[in-house]
Amino acid sequence: MADDFDLVVIGSGPAGEQGAVHAARLGKRVVVVEKEPVPGGTAANTGTLPSKTLRETALYLSGYRARGLFGVETVLKREATVSDLLYRERRVKETERARIDVNLERNGVERVQGKGSLVDAHTVLVQREGHPDRRITARFILIATGSSPYRPPLYPFDDPRVHDSDELLDITALPSALMVVGAGVVGCEYACMFAALGIPVTLVDPKPDLLSFLDTEFSGLLRERMTALGVRMRLGHSVEAIQVPQENTEPIRLTLAGGEMIEVDQVLVAAGRSANTAGLGLEPVGVKLGKRGQVEVGSTYQTAVPHIYAVGDVIGFPALASTAMEQARVAVLHAFGQVQTISPVLPYGIYTIPEVSMAGETEQGLIAKGIPYVAGRAGYVINPRGQIIGEGRGRLKLLFHRESLKLLGVHVLGEQASELVHIGLLALVAGAGTQLFVETCFNYPTLSEMYKTATYDALQQLQA
Repeated sequence: MADDFDLVVIGSGPAGEQGAVHAARLGKRVVVVEKEPVPGGTAANTGTLPSKTLRETALYLSGYRARGLFGVETVLKREATVSDLLYRERRVKETERARIDVNLERNGVERVQGKGSLVDAHTVLVQREGHPDRRITARFILIATGSSPYRPPLYPFDDPRVHDSDELLDITALPSALMVVGAGVVGCEYACMFAALGIPVTLVDPKPDLLSFLDTEFSGLLRERMTALGVRMRLGHSVEAIQVPQENTEPIRLTLAGGEMIEVDQVLVAAGRSANTAGLGLEPVGVKLGKRGQVEVGSTYQTAVPHIYAVGDVIGFPALASTAMEQARVAVLHAFGQVQTISPVLPYGIYTIPEVSMAGETEQGLIAKGIPYVAGRAGYVINPRGQIIGEGRGRLKLLFHRESLKLLGVHVLGEQASELVHIGLLALVAGAGTQLFVETCFNYPTLSEMYKTATYDALQQLQA
């Protein structure tokens, strides 16, 4: 059975969904191939949305947001259970899966469940368990198969107490003590969630700095806040050995370089991700792959085979759902003859406790490039809304060009950081500067007012 489509998309995560819908809105015939029985990929099922839902649940169960408000100390009234932690996460997943199905159906996109692979440069073979295989031909192919957690051979993942970041959602009991191996974004986020619940957490990473792509000031602030939350930092250390006893009542023992031994009852390994390209048949048709299977693409997300595109986690950094959707939009519109670009400024949102978000340049980046700048800061503690919500240690920093006064970078740590950053992001995209924030009237009291406060702080420094 052969079908002729304008576009076949392999993968139904954020990139695949958006790519398919954009093509359909151009009047193209589109089919999405998804190997899992449910749509949404990692973002909807094991990664982005589930982990952020767990974060909100942990904050609620722990009373974290209420601590220090009205002179009342809030703590867990009883020990949280796995059922408590995962109830809302499962409801969110179900809702998101239904939304994706409705969106694809409303736009006339067909979804085929099965494992897709290329048999030639224009044909995808879909192997369907219990059903005849299906061959789908298309003018263009979009690879959006995402990524999976990398599993270092040191760790016995067949043991139910040793998890990767996808498996963590299937835990049957909360840990009494947890080690998180890998202080990347995923490792830091999960370390904060469990620490907020009062669980002792040790975070280990061979790199000496926490999230070194952040502005150095904010990396340091986050480290301070995570330590205060109860996360034991072992940065600059690596795990050299792990002993996992057969008896679940005995602790897991991990030995760090230098000899320190740490005992826990569960381990989360967050050692990066590998692209889901195995078995897709990409290399035989001419598509080039990188070290961990990432598809190599150009600026319009074309592979070495011009009519085959790839977007999202499968192409590697930055591996964010937000950028994946934009990449898919650009790729599909380019394929069908419309010139499109992706914004040169992309936001980063890290859902630790507290949140951290940034867009544009960091201070260390500006110094390295020799660009003259001035930094304006505003603390949540002097912001009326910050006082109301009890966020006393958050911070906003704006980096302006010292001469043109254009905004160069925005950095936020604290409640709603991932939302607040968008004000600065829009200013960066528009090429605006201090005048925009001085002349803008913000609602009162709001956290957004900090943009005006930080701008005046920068201007005062220039006048000194």
